[in-house]
Amino acid sequence: YRESNCSVSYSSSSSAAASSFNVEKKEVELILVKEQNGVQYTNSSVVASPSSGEDVDRETWGKKMDFLLSVIGFAVDLANVWRFPYLCYKNGGGAFLIPYVLFLFIAGMPLFYMELALGQYNREGAATVWKICPIFKGVGYTVIIIALYVGFYYNVIIAWSLYYLFASLTSELPWLNCDNPWNSPNCTEPQHINGTFLGNRTSYAKYKNTPAAEFYERRVLHIHESKGINDLGLPRWELTLCLILVVFILCFSLWKGVKSSGKVVYVTATMPYIVLLVLLIRGITLPGAMNGIRAYLHIDLKKLNNPQVWIDAATQIFFSLGAGFGVLIAFASYNKFDNNCYRDAILTSSINCITSFFSGFAVFSVLGYMAHQHHVNIKDVATEGAGLVFIIYPEAISTLPGSTFFAIVFFIMLLTLGIDSSMGGMEAVITGLSDDFKILKRNRKLFTFAVAFGTFLIALLCITNGGIFVLTLLDRYAAGTSILFGVLIEAIGVSWFYGVDRFSEDIERMMGFKPGIYWRLCWKFVSPAFLLLAVIASIVTSGDLRYDDYIFPRWSNMVGWSIALSSMLFVPIYAIYKLLILPGTFKERIAYGITPEHEHHLVKEGNVRQFKVRKC
Repeated sequence: YRESNCSVSYSSSSSAAASSFNVEKKEVELILVKEQNGVQYTNSSVVASPSSGEDVDRETWGKKMDFLLSVIGFAVDLANVWRFPYLCYKNGGGAFLIPYVLFLFIAGMPLFYMELALGQYNREGAATVWKICPIFKGVGYTVIIIALYVGFYYNVIIAWSLYYLFASLTSELPWLNCDNPWNSPNCTEPQHINGTFLGNRTSYAKYKNTPAAEFYERRVLHIHESKGINDLGLPRWELTLCLILVVFILCFSLWKGVKSSGKVVYVTATMPYIVLLVLLIRGITLPGAMNGIRAYLHIDLKKLNNPQVWIDAATQIFFSLGAGFGVLIAFASYNKFDNNCYRDAILTSSINCITSFFSGFAVFSVLGYMAHQHHVNIKDVATEGAGLVFIIYPEAISTLPGSTFFAIVFFIMLLTLGIDSSMGGMEAVITGLSDDFKILKRNRKLFTFAVAFGTFLIALLCITNGGIFVLTLLDRYAAGTSILFGVLIEAIGVSWFYGVDRFSEDIERMMGFKPGIYWRLCWKFVSPAFLLLAVIASIVTSGDLRYDDYIFPRWSNMVGWSIALSSMLFVPIYAIYKLLILPGTFKERIAYGITPEHEHHLVKEGNVRQFKVRKC
């Protein structure tokens, strides 16, 4: 047996001697593991070595299902319901699945697999995982900061869902008619609105004077009391209470680590599927439902000639799977060393995409019903985002028998979709920083509360009268170009500096087999190229920021790009800092920066793997 300049040889003449040597061999293996700070692969067993003594006691998931449900719960979020179905319909129906599935296989799954393997092998969060290539540690801080930024506004959307849930606990839903204190004089009862009434002015989905639209904008958001982003006002007390409850749920779910969050996801990750099935069964029984489903699945191959369709497919598959937020790395770091993360990556990413497609049937069956009720085309009621889940869908539900029941289950679905995704983001922050700063790990409960309370304070800006403008700004800039940039650097760091071959060897040590040539090619060439094009497209297609007819002032766009840069700049700043504090000549500093920390002794010997030209 020979590994990394250390050798062990033996002979056996009797069973007693063999038994004695087995003990000796085990002791030698443990010594080797400690010295190598990595993983030793022997002819009898695989022994994992954490990076420090504390990692020996690193907690693991109670059950394999805890991990799978946590990953599925994080990846399957509100976008699966409020974005994918509309994108599919808008971009050629079934034809949209061609670029979507293509990007799933060449970029989505490979990146998903890479992050799971990276976290599981190194057993570290998003920052300290870069002991494999120290100069790239800044990208770890980038994704942690982005996950924190997303928590600032994502929790607000969950709070809206909670507010709607409480508002649904009545015999008559409050957005059914115009007889409410918050309604404007222009409020129009839905039964009076049809194609003739709307004319060519606007589509039904964008008509702002329905009871459901006014409940959302005037009762929940109070947007009519704000002139824009420079006129925010004070936080709404009702939404503040909902936000406090959301933060409390998150804090309670996370403060004991994966032992507690792994149990919460049994509810939050499975409930959306039950509700979607209930809504689908009810939806397909409604008049006009089949028209909606036919519109959803209608195949228009000519749409594929439009570059925007491919951009939409690329961005949707990337953001839907959730690579780059540090969540997958954090979750996988709590796995057992020999867990089959390859199978997990295929399974969970496939479930996520199938869920998106399945949710489209529940959505468009109801949109078909809405179009039938108002005698308009599907395109007049089809929309995405908050307009779909907080206006159009609730309005449709309010017209059904048993509307209170369907409203309650629908908003419970939104609540659970949001909660476990937000839990994943907060876990990425908590794990990433507590692995880097041991004092935070020793005080995890206090740190969890601090993160939750910090996100709550910033989120208060999003529940003011003009809070929707702050939320729109954060949604555009906090995790747009910056997260694409972060994952691009991550892919380059793993594939080109740490090395695909070395990474494949790590996976072999965990699971006993190397990734195939397909995965290695995707990691090294296809995925980085995909991400580079996505970054360029994100910058080029970034127009002026707006919310409906409101155009944001120029300074707000500058603030937005400053938010994006505040996370991205961690990459070059940390790289420069690392080069300044490392010893030796400039070439030696580069060598230290791109060599795994447990191999720094090889740099002193002039044996730097990355500086060697490999001959085929």
